[in-house]
Amino acid sequence: MSYPLENIFKEVAFVAYHFHWGRAEILQMSHKERHQWVSEISTINEKINKPR
Repeated sequence: MSYPLENIFKEVAFVAYHFHWGRAEILQMSHKERHQWVSEISTINEKINKPR
């Protein structure tokens, strides 16, 4: 079973948009590492956008 290509594109776009890292650099990461970065960015966004 392989990881859906559509999800890879979404993860790469998400990390690239927020951290300004290049596509090649992001694609070299394992799925696990890329998913960890997506999770970390989401946590940062939640904290930033949390109502005060």
